[in-house]
Amino acid sequence: MPPDPFAGDPEDPSMALGDHDAEDGPPLGDEERAELLADLTDLAVYQALLEPRGVRGIVVDCADCGECHYHDWELLRSSLSQLLHDGRMRPHEPAFDPDPGQYVTWEYCRGYADGMTESETAL
Repeated sequence: MPPDPFAGDPEDPSMALGDHDAEDGPPLGDEERAELLADLTDLAVYQALLEPRGVRGIVVDCADCGECHYHDWELLRSSLSQLLHDGRMRPHEPAFDPDPGQYVTWEYCRGYADGMTESETAL
């Protein structure tokens, strides 16, 4: 990101919006780091299995705003990596006019991957 032109300025007009300039979040615990690493590994598997079938990414029901958020594979990977590195995710642009039929839930991905694994081991 470009440098903040108001960095260190006590008159920064954005300060009225709250403490959003903290460089890093609190450090992640070992369990949180392990879960994020597992999620990144799972995400790579899900993308490899589902992208060739026309799935563009994952949809998440947001408890905060009550809307669905559509994340392309790379955007979600980037967000999870940023959370792993910085301890927080920065805001990002939402998908532009997403086709809900091209996104699936994390649970769907997990079930699909489990089904593929099961069918391959049954052969």
